[in-house]
Amino acid sequence: MASAQATSGSELTSVVVVAADSGEDLADCVCSVLASTTPVELIVSDNASTDGSVAAVAARWRDDARVRIVHNGKNLGFGAAGNRGAAAARGDAVLFLNPDCRLAADTIARLRGVLDGDPRIGIVGAAIVGTDGTPEPASRRRDPLLRRALCTLSGLAHWESRWPALAGVALPATPGGVALEDVEAVSGALLLVRREVFDRIGGFDEGYFLHCEDLDLCRRVRDAGGRVVCANDVQVVHRKGTSSRTRPLFVAWHKHRGMWRWFVTFDPAARNPVLRALVWCGLWAHFVVLAPWYGWRGLRARIQR
Repeated sequence: MASAQATSGSELTSVVVVAADSGEDLADCVCSVLASTTPVELIVSDNASTDGSVAAVAARWRDDARVRIVHNGKNLGFGAAGNRGAAAARGDAVLFLNPDCRLAADTIARLRGVLDGDPRIGIVGAAIVGTDGTPEPASRRRDPLLRRALCTLSGLAHWESRWPALAGVALPATPGGVALEDVEAVSGALLLVRREVFDRIGGFDEGYFLHCEDLDLCRRVRDAGGRVVCANDVQVVHRKGTSSRTRPLFVAWHKHRGMWRWFVTFDPAARNPVLRALVWCGLWAHFVVLAPWYGWRGLRARIQR
């Protein structure tokens, strides 16, 4: 049965998990994916993990044709590793999934139902929640244009319902429990994309190392005429990443780089040289101010481990 699933591209969902010292999260994630009620294959795109997590998966599922490992040889970052995984995929849809996410048995089937229900849909996301059930704002959000980012940082977005011009990056709660919602971007922690669309737009922009590549992909899918939607009635638990806990300075550095790349690529405000310079200074001043705190968090996490 596993072999048949792995060789058919029709209605086969290829799940790509990018691993980088993901610890026990990786095996737990693999278990939840393989328990799916719909045909899947799972590709672990390994960014040179040294913690034994990828080797453990390879040994545990060595006889399961649905599971394959792509060894990248070094840490390529999320986007590039995602592209390598997608290049090895055989499905007609690709689900990019963080190793710290847990799926219910019917999660992929329900997301495929949304994707297959409208050929205009290019990307489907889900309602991502923390382990305590708290919704993650990144599940459904707007493009982080400078005006919106400033409204969010200043708190002015709180008055969005009264003055729409003060809208921030985060979207307000879904009205009336809307099951399917058109949004500008969904979270890269779980992102289902139509394979044909992914290939047509060139996959992830590998200029991003970590963070904002999901925003970039959603924007390019929309620019190509596709819909980006969030299945608000499909809930997925996100435990938060091992890398962000143990290497917060590294993650923060690349997050700021990603924010800058997205800004200069898509935000009309970047065409103004004065605004461009102010954003660059503000962005990196923010990183410098918080760098000691990031460093302390990483040191404390390593000591605790």
